[in-house]
Amino acid sequence: MAKRLRSPTIFFFAALLIVAGFARGGGAQPSYTDAFYHFNAASQLARGGGFVEEYLWNYLDAPNELPAPSHRYWMPLTSILAALGMALPGASVDYTTAQAPSVLLAAGAGLVSYHVVVALGGNLRCAWIAGLLTAFGGYFAPRWGAIDTIAPFAFFGSLALFCMGKATAGGEGQARYWILAGCLSALCHLTRPDGVLLLFTAFYVALASSSVPRLLAPRHRHERFKPIGFVAVSYLLLLLPWFMRNLAALGVILPSGGISGIWFSEYDELFRYSGQVLAPAAGDTLMRLIEVRWQAALHGFATFIAVEGIIVLAPFMLYGWWRRRHQSLLRGFTILAIAIHSVMILVFPLQGYRGGLFHSVAALFPFWMALGIQGLEAAIDWAAARRRPWNTEVAKPVFSGAALAFGAGISLFVSLSSLSGDGLDGSQFYRDLDEVLPARARVMINDPARLYYRTRRGGVTIPNDAVEILPVIAERYDIGYLVLEHVADNGAIGGAPAAFQFALNDPPEFLRELDFEARSDVRLFQILSD
Repeated sequence: MAKRLRSPTIFFFAALLIVAGFARGGGAQPSYTDAFYHFNAASQLARGGGFVEEYLWNYLDAPNELPAPSHRYWMPLTSILAALGMALPGASVDYTTAQAPSVLLAAGAGLVSYHVVVALGGNLRCAWIAGLLTAFGGYFAPRWGAIDTIAPFAFFGSLALFCMGKATAGGEGQARYWILAGCLSALCHLTRPDGVLLLFTAFYVALASSSVPRLLAPRHRHERFKPIGFVAVSYLLLLLPWFMRNLAALGVILPSGGISGIWFSEYDELFRYSGQVLAPAAGDTLMRLIEVRWQAALHGFATFIAVEGIIVLAPFMLYGWWRRRHQSLLRGFTILAIAIHSVMILVFPLQGYRGGLFHSVAALFPFWMALGIQGLEAAIDWAAARRRPWNTEVAKPVFSGAALAFGAGISLFVSLSSLSGDGLDGSQFYRDLDEVLPARARVMINDPARLYYRTRRGGVTIPNDAVEILPVIAERYDIGYLVLEHVADNGAIGGAPAAFQFALNDPPEFLRELDFEARSDVRLFQILSD
């Protein structure tokens, strides 16, 4: 039995069962905007419709009309992977088959954690526990099987870091590992815009690893740039098709609207129609920008403790990293950990606060679990040296087993909590709405990605502008109706940004209210044209 447990294949199947169990128990449909968007795009691809979308969920890099080229804000790989799952022989175009690639990649992230422990000199028990903790996922558990960037970024990101470490460890096959690092960095970038940080991390590790006295000699100087060349060429080869698509469809290699998030003082500025935020707004003071980053820093600390460290392992992760910080395997991990937290707290604080940091640290999670469980056992050794009666051979399995049990428990708790939050999916509301609207009418609504999933109707999101901008948007995108959700008794529109609020009992003349009794907190308006 012990010999079988040494097989990574046996571990992978155990991790796969865990991830698949959480994925199937997490619901049979998307439950938030990101997942709706990626699944809608995947369905379009699986049906042969290409990279085209019928709705806008924000106005950054806004097209002139609808339908329009998709993935102007989010990257395409999540949708491509889900579409591949639905394109398998005998598969149907539904959420369950779309989940298959995410489930495999999440289990693969557990396998990366397993191998990180082995590479760092850990024992088989630590390898299994670290890998299983990664598979359970903690706060990631309900998202491992979602059609989202979390599972792909966790696998491709952690594996890229592992390849960087193997490339700098010496021995045979360094070129192969650098090429793999470049390919995996490209896959990370195709998954998330901040995946480009993996490329910069690979460049840094390549330069740092080649800075040895032997390479300072003139005849060897060119060798220090070989790893960078391997990384750059493999990275560009994988990204070239997407760059070419963007040039043909959008006229640019990569859309740049998301960069305006640097100057956001509130998250709803993401939905501004009247112009991208290219500098701080006139009313924004330096103190407001600092306040936003301070709040992001507090959120980042909480994310590190709860999400990355599943609460109990956070201090042991740091201890495990400190004891092994000089090992080549951790060089890229250390740089990426600093880069992700710095970018998501200091550069894009509001995007980081609203989920960006949660998604990004998935790439670090397999390494943190490996360091956390090894740090825990190292802490037991440290304590035993000062408490002689302690039997470390008994204490280590007990405490590491307790950590695994806690990780499994918190994963189950978070998953069940997310299910209770998704219980009212609004499917009946969308059916009722679809019945009262004319065929093919487009709608302005809080979440057009969810609307499209439910009804296949196109539309746009409610802008973070005064209601007077509505006729302009309606004419540009042929929008005929406005749906306001979560309307309070006092008239406050909970499903609209603050700038869009208006008196519902005295609407603008271009809005005509229609009867809609399906939900008391919803108001439906027809947008009148000139």
